[in-house]
Amino acid sequence: MSEPWTASVEKRSDVVTESAARALNDLLDRSLAAPVTGDPLPLLWHWLAFLPQAAQSTIGADGHPIPGEFLPPMGGRVRMYAGGRIAVRGTPRVGQLLERTSLVTAVTSKKGRSGELLFVTVEHSAQSVTGSIDDRNDIVYREPGLPARDSSTPVDIDDGWSWGRTVEIDPPLLFRFSALTYNAHRIHYDRDYATKVEGYPGLVVHGPLQAMLLADAIERVAPTRTVTEFEFRSIAPAFDADPVSIRLRHDLEPDSLELAAFSAGKQTMTARAQLATDGSPS
Repeated sequence: MSEPWTASVEKRSDVVTESAARALNDLLDRSLAAPVTGDPLPLLWHWLAFLPQAAQSTIGADGHPIPGEFLPPMGGRVRMYAGGRIAVRGTPRVGQLLERTSLVTAVTSKKGRSGELLFVTVEHSAQSVTGSIDDRNDIVYREPGLPARDSSTPVDIDDGWSWGRTVEIDPPLLFRFSALTYNAHRIHYDRDYATKVEGYPGLVVHGPLQAMLLADAIERVAPTRTVTEFEFRSIAPAFDADPVSIRLRHDLEPDSLELAAFSAGKQTMTARAQLATDGSPS
C-alpha cells in the first residue's frame, strides 16, 4: 500500500428487522419459527444490519465499494474473507437499536504463494440497551491474477465429529445470501467473472455464509446454550459444484465446541465456540 491513508472511526445506527430475520431463517432451512421483535438475536445475525453503503458510481469492477476511505486503498488487489472473532455480552435482540463504532486496527503485508498479501483487520463494537457485540473482521487482499493452487490434502470429514449436516450449494442460495447481506462481490453470482477474472473454478461460497452455517449448527445441537465467543478462520474456498458439510464436536473444555466446514473432501473453515457456563447442559 503506497497511497497515503489514515484510519478513521465510523459510527452507524441500525436494527435487525423481523423481515430480515425471517428471510435468513428461511435461507438456513431452520425448523424453528423465525425470531420476532424482542427475541434474542441468534449468533451472527447482527450481520443483517449495517449493510454496505455506497453510491453505485463508487462500486468497483469486483462489485465492492472502491476502498480508499474507511478501508485503505488496495491498488487493484482482489478481496477475500479470512475470518473473524465475535464476543457477545448480554442479550441483543431483534428490532433493537444497535449503535456501532468501527475502526481499521491493523494493515499488514505478507508474501504468499500468489504474491504479496495485504491483511486488514476491522473491529466493530455494537451496543444495545440489553447487550453488546464485538466483531473483528479479518480481510485479505491478494494481487490480481490466478489464486494460489490448493495444496491441501483430502481429509476424512467424519473423523471424530459427533454431529453433522450437509448443505447443498447452488446459485440461488448464493444469490439469496448476497442479496440478504447486500454483498455485491461478483465471485458469488457472476460465473464468468469468478472464473475468467479472479481465476476460481466456479462460484465461490461466501465466507460469512459458511460461518453462519457453523453458528446455526450450535443452535441445532445445543438450543438452550448461549454462545459468548465465536472465532472462525477460512482455510480454503468452497465452490457451488460441491455441497458444504458442517461438523461439530465438544472441545477439550466442557463449555467449548469445535466446528468445521468441508467441501470436495477438504476443510474450508474451522471455528471454535465458547458457551456460557450458566446454561443447561447440551
